[in-house]
Amino acid sequence: MSVSSDLMELREEAIRKHYAAANAMLEGFDHTPRVAAASESAAVERSAGIGTRRRFRSTTPGLVTRSTARPEGVHLLERIAGSDGEDPLVSPAQASVMHGLRRALGIALAVGEAFSDATPLGEMKRANLQGALGADRKAEFSALLEGEALAVGYVFANTTAFLLAAQASEVTVDVGEVQEVLTDNAQLALHGALWELDQKLSTHASDEPRMVATVLAFAEQLMERIALRAQNGARTGAFTSANWRVEADDLTLRGFTPATKAKGTTLTMQFKKPHQVVGNHIAKYQAMRLAKMLMAYDFERRLNPFAELGGFIFTFMGDGAPGTGKTTLIQMMAGFINEYCQNAGYTFRYQNFGIDNIDSYQGKSGQNAKAFINNVLDPSVIGFGTIDDIDQIAGKRGDRQSSAGQQEVTAVFMEAFAGANTVVRGNCTFGMFSNFPENVDDALRQRAGTRFLVDGPQTREDYIDILALLMGKKHDIPLGDHELYAAQQIQKAVAASFTSHNRPKEPGLMDVFDRVSSQIGALDTIAKMGTYLKAIQEADPRFTGRAIKNITDAVKVRAMDFELPDEWMEQPDLFLFKPYDEKAAMIEELRKPITVEMVIQEINRYADSEFRYADKSDEVAIEAMVRDFGRTEEAKRRYLEGKG
Repeated sequence: MSVSSDLMELREEAIRKHYAAANAMLEGFDHTPRVAAASESAAVERSAGIGTRRRFRSTTPGLVTRSTARPEGVHLLERIAGSDGEDPLVSPAQASVMHGLRRALGIALAVGEAFSDATPLGEMKRANLQGALGADRKAEFSALLEGEALAVGYVFANTTAFLLAAQASEVTVDVGEVQEVLTDNAQLALHGALWELDQKLSTHASDEPRMVATVLAFAEQLMERIALRAQNGARTGAFTSANWRVEADDLTLRGFTPATKAKGTTLTMQFKKPHQVVGNHIAKYQAMRLAKMLMAYDFERRLNPFAELGGFIFTFMGDGAPGTGKTTLIQMMAGFINEYCQNAGYTFRYQNFGIDNIDSYQGKSGQNAKAFINNVLDPSVIGFGTIDDIDQIAGKRGDRQSSAGQQEVTAVFMEAFAGANTVVRGNCTFGMFSNFPENVDDALRQRAGTRFLVDGPQTREDYIDILALLMGKKHDIPLGDHELYAAQQIQKAVAASFTSHNRPKEPGLMDVFDRVSSQIGALDTIAKMGTYLKAIQEADPRFTGRAIKNITDAVKVRAMDFELPDEWMEQPDLFLFKPYDEKAAMIEELRKPITVEMVIQEINRYADSEFRYADKSDEVAIEAMVRDFGRTEEAKRRYLEGKG
């Protein structure tokens, strides 16, 4: 059996040997709650008007804080079997939950055993049983027991949620916070978890669908609680540094990360061909190249050579006026990735984050945004995430008109796209699209590594092409003196588009460029280009170090400005299925040298976009004030006329 190079196989016999212990825990055990309080049913009166006695509470110093909870018998199998009322037979859903819990316990105990073997814990346990564990090692022993308890508890919850996901229905249950998270040792951790699960079932599992929903909700809450607990310096390195694979369940365990199945989404999108995207030459070219870049991702190494060599576009922003082709660009790029993935047998996941994901419930918008990010980032798939009309979705900080939900989304996206914990593997990309990018928060906008100016058709040929395209073929009007779609030939159009950025296009930036060029001459050295960048920063204080990083990333993209041959996509054995190092070497051979012209063009392209955003933002604000003043004057005039 073969597994990925970064995975260790958790063998079936290692799991099944713990089934006896798992069965015993599910059949019944006694547990005294340490942290949580047992759910109490109302006391039954012995006679009318005479209530039961209050529970005795000691006032003796030292005994007040001691738990007075009695040991309770936990019989999960009986609890699950009783979820459908009086039916004496176990239903398929109940059997699935029972088997899932047993399987999860077996896998958790097997991981705990592997944890002990990988650390001194196994030897310490044997020494402790013999009474030979030295006092100087007891602190380490306790720390490792805590680490094992956290690992076993998390694997139990993670595996339960994974195995029972197929049993989920539309029914949801709010089980509240999990409290009985015990870390003294692995067995006590499982006893505490199963005891609290039994408590939740007794409260919420009034029927089978609610029983399943309760188990799933409890597993999610337990995972979250243990993951937070593990951040407090627990000795869990042996667990987080190793990844286990359970082949029979298609389950991969990666530390304190929820397990997911590599499922794609069924796309009903109407894909577009490149010639159907009229104009937008640079954006179209980069989108096509990015689609091929994504396919270089190595699922065993979980890394893309382009991400390591430089030139991978993790985030980009497409901006332009309404109707210039942003949606068409998305359809074209998604179509290419979908086609390539189908050919290679990879799972493709496309997801869009829209305005309907903004929720009035506090915190829900942020959760939706985080779920969107995690779904696209999933390292087991090729992902493409889009955020259309991001100016309406992500609120600008300090903007009083932005809702709390929009502010939450902004915070999540900023952390995900360029935060302290951001890891770019190269298996996915995020595209932000907007008609009004000046309304996007500056820090979030600058997290877009590349800018796609989606300006639509520009030339006479473009307008003839788009008219012919949209008219279709059901007419007899002659085309005339025109070579259809010749202007949409990408290589020729892109070369002309890049050359057009040898000089800036925005008036404010042109002044800066001309002034610097007249002072120091041609910008042909690092020092001179740095002087130009400083002059841009003086003209626009928002032009910060992140802007320089985005420019250099774009230059590296230009160095990778080559087409991966179509044959490599059509015949995966030629490239896609090759080992990582061989793919990296093949890409390295195609790399182009970085030139001064590339750097100048990318500086101008990026700075043009920032100046364009600033000018539009100022102009919009000025126009709004002019309208307000005009309304005020007109209202004053009408008021005086009516009064006179």
